[in-house]
Amino acid sequence: MNRNSFRAATSKMLEAVTVTLVVILMLALGAVARTYETLYKFTGGADGNHPWAALIFDTAGNLYGTTYSGGDYGAGTAFKLTPNGDGTWTETVLHSFGEGDDGASPAAPLVSDEDGNLYGTTNGGGNYGYGCVFEMKPNPDGSWSETTLYSFTGGTDGTYPVGGVSFDAAGKLYGMTTTGGNGKCSYLGNTGCGTVYMLAPNPDGTWTESVLHRFNGGANGGYPDQGNPILDSAGNLYGVTRNGGLSGPCDWGDCGVVFRLTPNSDGSWTEKVLHRFTGADGGNPESKVHLIFDDAGSLYGTTLNGGLYGCGVVFKLTPSSSDKWTRRVLHHFTGGKDGGNPYAGLIFDAGGNLYGVTIAGGTHGYGVAFEMTPGAGGRWGEHVLHAFADNPGAYPGPSVIFDTAGNLYGITGGDLYETFGSVFEITP
Repeated sequence: MNRNSFRAATSKMLEAVTVTLVVILMLALGAVARTYETLYKFTGGADGNHPWAALIFDTAGNLYGTTYSGGDYGAGTAFKLTPNGDGTWTETVLHSFGEGDDGASPAAPLVSDEDGNLYGTTNGGGNYGYGCVFEMKPNPDGSWSETTLYSFTGGTDGTYPVGGVSFDAAGKLYGMTTTGGNGKCSYLGNTGCGTVYMLAPNPDGTWTESVLHRFNGGANGGYPDQGNPILDSAGNLYGVTRNGGLSGPCDWGDCGVVFRLTPNSDGSWTEKVLHRFTGADGGNPESKVHLIFDDAGSLYGTTLNGGLYGCGVVFKLTPSSSDKWTRRVLHHFTGGKDGGNPYAGLIFDAGGNLYGVTIAGGTHGYGVAFEMTPGAGGRWGEHVLHAFADNPGAYPGPSVIFDTAGNLYGITGGDLYETFGSVFEITP
């Protein structure tokens, strides 16, 4: 072989080795190519403005959600996105809030019953201006009718339900109010520290509200801001509060808790704090959906603040036979390229990987969509699926959801000045 032939052969071999090493490195880092697409961009007008709640699917593949403002009366909308044959999506406003006592400023995700009716909450409005729980039913002509099921009075029943509601097997609804009740939370002007409530349907179509628990702002938590409680198979409720618990380097001084409410035979409920955040292990859990369980009964969630870099964490709580729960931090967000300050909760895929979004950090500073993959020794690796840019995909606050094909869908809230939020899809 002459010198030129040797050099050519060596060059091809090195090129092949380099390509192989790059592929191996990409696989090791989890850098699987993903495609990001904006399905709908809100205009800030009648179609809605600043969506701030997770989406849900119906069985036909349509998406449903809410916007915090905009619409015909400026107080938000409930909307539907329908896929078209050419890959585009069409938005339809199902209801514009703010016309009367129907509520104003919905910030929580909708839930659906078996008949396709939708339920949710508004942060304001209702009969007394402190928010309400509503139901939306489809009509034969394609329109939807909205009914207020319960209006919060501003007293011990709670005020301002920013979080959504969850169903139990009997058709009762459970939720939390941010403030109200009888606790004295000084950082909220002594307006009450929030409640956990239940709405039970009556035979005549009305609903009755019962307060299951009132937070006191101390060791048992306070200010259950964004999430809705989840239920286990035994009927226990689980949730988080943004504050209360232990003092630490967190907003308003205390760092929040994870709690459980257990029903008693006399109809009362007993609270148990499963974990009090210290700041070092996370602080101010403000999940916009809720906690999630794995198959072994462990709980997973995020905190907005705290951790090694002050930018939030992903955490896991594992129960023992003696009902003691062990906390483990799976990831400390740095606020850099890996993201920072997750408002949103998490979801699992079929392989046991976790997915979520952060409202800050990333290459452009507008948040990221990320995947957490379990590895050897109980370690988890985080890698970024998408770094959001300013227009239109700024600040993804709510949790993402999967479709049946494994594509991710989510919401960006917009930048409050030039963009008004969007719906996106991330495809493997």
